[in-house]
Amino acid sequence: MFGVFSVSQYQHSSAVQKFSIGPIEFSSTKSPLLIAGPCLIESREMAIEVAEELRRITAATGVQFIFKGSYRKANRTSGSSFTGIGDEKALEVLADIGRTYGMPVLTDVHETKDVALASRYVDVLQIPAFLSRQTELLVAAGESGLAVNIKKGQFMAPQDMARAAGKVSATGNRRIMLTERGTSFGYNNLVVDFRGLVKMAESGWPVIYDATHSLQLPGAGDGVSGGERGYVLPLARAAVATGVNGLFFEVHPDPERAMSDAATQIPLGDFAPLVSQLLALYGCVQSLPSS
Repeated sequence: MFGVFSVSQYQHSSAVQKFSIGPIEFSSTKSPLLIAGPCLIESREMAIEVAEELRRITAATGVQFIFKGSYRKANRTSGSSFTGIGDEKALEVLADIGRTYGMPVLTDVHETKDVALASRYVDVLQIPAFLSRQTELLVAAGESGLAVNIKKGQFMAPQDMARAAGKVSATGNRRIMLTERGTSFGYNNLVVDFRGLVKMAESGWPVIYDATHSLQLPGAGDGVSGGERGYVLPLARAAVATGVNGLFFEVHPDPERAMSDAATQIPLGDFAPLVSQLLALYGCVQSLPSS
């Protein structure tokens, strides 16, 4: 016992809502779910390069994996920032990756009209953090029948995410994930309160830690968001030790030349050793006694 709390309170994986997304089973605790891919589909060639390497890494480690990529960026810092290569063109890239590599794919939706379009191409719809209280969007995503990943708003208390999930589950869709991506901490800064991961887990939905967006410095660059990529590994390790069900990363072949989130995306060549270290830690956490 630690004070009035038991160790089992921090090992919530066994109590999580059970469902599947293609080959992924959330009832399994053998490995965490890994959601990874580029911030934005900048080109077919770049997306395929990332997908091939991520497929190689996840096949070698046996980790459960969802490929992510935004087909359009609708919440850029500057109105002149690049937003995408075209909606259907980018969605077709995502669908091709899913078919070619046998992996579920995820993308963001920003308006209710986006749901019908994106649902034709992907397996998981993601609700951006800024939109995590938008009832009509959450309901539309739930009614799609696809799995829904809800990013926690930077302005929201972790326990309030149960209500966001409730808007989706009220449609009969219970394939829901909740993702922590940091909380506003004054201007141009985010902080991660790891108590929030435990509080979100009390909802019964799987909890994902977004290791790259949580290190953004929103609007801190010259018309772009800054970030502190160097803290990705220590904070991801802390999240695994806390007991998350999955981890979310944005990965790019050359982050410094990325057309979005350049300051926080992980270099593709650095990703394999990071995953290996986190899986080793995950195994240690799972081997701990539950009480």
